[in-house]
Amino acid sequence: MTEWRYVPTNLNVADEGTKWKGLPDLSSEARWFKGPEFLRHPEENWPRSSTTVKTTDLELRPSVLAHFVSLEPIVCVREFSSWKRLINVVAFVQRFPANCRLKLLKKSIASGPISGQEMLSAEMYLIRQAQQESFPDEIVILRKQQKCSAQTSNPIPQTSALHQKTPWMDQNGIIRMRGRIAACHYATEDAKYPIILSRDHHTTKLIVGHYHQKYHHQNHETVINEIRQKYSIPKLRMIFKKVRGDCQLCKNNRAIPCPPIMADLPEARLAAFERPFTHVGIDFFGPYEIVIGRRIEKRWGMLATCLTIRAIHIDVVHSLYTDSCVMAIRNFISRRGKPRVFHSDRGTNFIGANRELREAEKSVNQNDLMKEFVDSETKWEFLPPSSPHMGGSWERLIGSVKKNLMAILPARKLSDEVLRNVLTEIENTVNSRPLTHVPVDDDSAPALTLNHFLLGSSNGIKPLCTLDDSDVVLKQGWTLSQVQTNLFWKRWVSDYLSEITRRTKWFVHTKPIEVDDIVVIADPKMPRNCWPKGRIICVHPGRDHQPRSATVRTMTGIYERPVAKLAVLDVRRGGA
Repeated sequence: MTEWRYVPTNLNVADEGTKWKGLPDLSSEARWFKGPEFLRHPEENWPRSSTTVKTTDLELRPSVLAHFVSLEPIVCVREFSSWKRLINVVAFVQRFPANCRLKLLKKSIASGPISGQEMLSAEMYLIRQAQQESFPDEIVILRKQQKCSAQTSNPIPQTSALHQKTPWMDQNGIIRMRGRIAACHYATEDAKYPIILSRDHHTTKLIVGHYHQKYHHQNHETVINEIRQKYSIPKLRMIFKKVRGDCQLCKNNRAIPCPPIMADLPEARLAAFERPFTHVGIDFFGPYEIVIGRRIEKRWGMLATCLTIRAIHIDVVHSLYTDSCVMAIRNFISRRGKPRVFHSDRGTNFIGANRELREAEKSVNQNDLMKEFVDSETKWEFLPPSSPHMGGSWERLIGSVKKNLMAILPARKLSDEVLRNVLTEIENTVNSRPLTHVPVDDDSAPALTLNHFLLGSSNGIKPLCTLDDSDVVLKQGWTLSQVQTNLFWKRWVSDYLSEITRRTKWFVHTKPIEVDDIVVIADPKMPRNCWPKGRIICVHPGRDHQPRSATVRTMTGIYERPVAKLAVLDVRRGGA
């Protein structure tokens, strides 16, 4: 046995060639050529170490030998979301070593787009990789069977998931299912012997997603059938349903607006014991053609509704220029009194959805209207654009007016005078409608109508009274009128409020829309695939602090839309 001594680092001459600072000392007197200084002294003065290194001639062998084979894939399959893109990448990666071998043999190398043979080779490689990761034990058994001359019927144990599929391995190393239609000459080889894939592997999901996209995210049964023509995948419908659920395009197509729970009624709808037309909603409808001499002109209608008692006022407007609108509103104020608040739609809904109305909208200056009628006692409130449901109080009444107008209009053209008379009669008819259900078994309590507040009775007919201008009679008449009005309002509170207290839609609370949400703006006038997409940059909460409208930034501009027109997209952020 030979003993070796330890040389300290500061005395090790070998470090002169590797561990030096500045320029190395390579002179003839350097220790690199003469060796360490302690070699010139007696051995007992040499540096000593607490440990010694012993060598032996015996061969040391490990008692256990473990051998591992690590098969690293060419690419990580889970980093891809497209089967076609994955095949292209693998095909290009496989082309590189093939071209290297061709260069050594001085042959022409492959270049340009991927060929069909290269794509097939890449597909086979990916399927072999997926089967190797899913069925490693079964592959070992099938390879042994492939080498063995004596073929057994089904070497796979019964505990394996592949036992009932009677698998076998083809010449490409692919595990296939041995079907029962091998004798059919009209079926393809893939249909006779489909490729077995695990339902949990990412490659399987990519293949199913590829067929889903191939058939344009539709024709679901066709997709299932086409996959079964080539692959044997357990619980295929479940996997296909999950792929459809994760498909971003399908999620976008399924996204619908989720309006928040219906808000409480505004104060304007509940302003009892106030003068009619204190809170007014205004909108325009038409146009209608009239005959004046030998020429034909157009007229529009202006509808003003009391938001509290739902009575209406209709006037004829000769044009939608700002001056005509101002005069129509002034006529309304002169006949019904000055409102406290004006409510109207903004943008295209301010004048309706008709094409001619949208073109005439450019003539209406909303700022001029506000300057004309807004003061310390009156204000004008606009609804968010494209939110007709927020102006349902007057939109519904415009529909009633149009129905009555279509029912009584003659076939010939109207004159200006006839149109005005027809609209006035319709106004009285609509104001005669009962606010509550008409009692069937009790004739003593007729239903409350809008004309009770405007005319004192449902049809405007009042009993005659003796003319007396004495102060006592006048005072009694005034008091009686006040009492009668209070009785109408009491019936309005007791009968009508109970009718409008329940919610008719949007009953549940939904997740509030938030800033930075990706949304599509629902527009019924456009196909769904043309709905603009955008990002929420600001939300506008209502009185209940629930967002009711939002500002959306799109590629074409910034828009304000109600939440009922915004469909939030389930967009995965940071995904592959």
